[in-house]
Amino acid sequence: MTDRIMVVEDLKKTFKVGFARKVVEAVRGVSFVVNQGEIFGFLGPNGAGKTTTMKMLMDLIRPSGGRIELFGSPPGSIEARKRIGYLPEQPYFYDYLKPGELVDFFGQLYGVPRAVRRKRVDELLTLVGLDHARDRTLRKFSKGMLQRAGLAQALIGDPELVILDEPLSGLDPIGRKELKDIIVALKQRGKTVFFSSHILADIELLCDHLAIVHKGLLKYFGATSEFVLQGQKEVEIIASNVSASVKATVVARALAVEDFGEKMKLLATRADAAAIVELLVKGGAQVDVVAPRSESLEEIFVRTAQEEGA
Repeated sequence: MTDRIMVVEDLKKTFKVGFARKVVEAVRGVSFVVNQGEIFGFLGPNGAGKTTTMKMLMDLIRPSGGRIELFGSPPGSIEARKRIGYLPEQPYFYDYLKPGELVDFFGQLYGVPRAVRRKRVDELLTLVGLDHARDRTLRKFSKGMLQRAGLAQALIGDPELVILDEPLSGLDPIGRKELKDIIVALKQRGKTVFFSSHILADIELLCDHLAIVHKGLLKYFGATSEFVLQGQKEVEIIASNVSASVKATVVARALAVEDFGEKMKLLATRADAAAIVELLVKGGAQVDVVAPRSESLEEIFVRTAQEEGA
């Protein structure tokens, strides 16, 4: 049985804003489960409620309703916190610390012994690509370098669960590739990674499961592969040497047909594609290509969001 290390049930958060104390529902009944050893993507556009939800996971703000459980304990418990590493979207660190001093300080907060801490600091600065900046103070760091330092502090306690809020923002293409490699390496070591993003290509590439939120509502929770499969509704078939009798049979079952000399391209539903291919083969035609026409994760998400807006 898979261990559930994060359980979120019917999570809600409302704020009162402005002089009129208008009630804003930032998170509206979000539920999902994260299993041990997986990479879980928390996806949504800016303002969808991702950061608010993650702050509730970290007990930085309290929910207006619902339940959160981390490792079987409430999110604010010592038992849960000592097993978690966290990188906020906009980390703030003391400007005059050097990266090694920063990571060492957080290691002390985690209770990491001094000898272990020194070794871990060196390993982590190398891992996140800050070897060259060991002698610089953080006030001289770019946003991407601060993101790397923040990741190092999140990992100093060797946490079982790593929670990262928009970890890839502010990084250049090389930095993004390196961070994605780190996330994959954490999974290979048996760690669980929960990260939010509005960059859909990252989610599609990395995540085993995902939850999508839009305007505070949960739009999807499940396997990433199943969500992407929603965009594979049509299949493109290219065949040659199709006789007139076979062509008349398959055209009746296809969504669209185009002729290109001796070749014929058909567009069919996934349900009809197998039957059309079988008819073509039995009729002596040569089937050259059978390929699903897929929407990207981004296209599926935009369509889903537009339907919600309607």
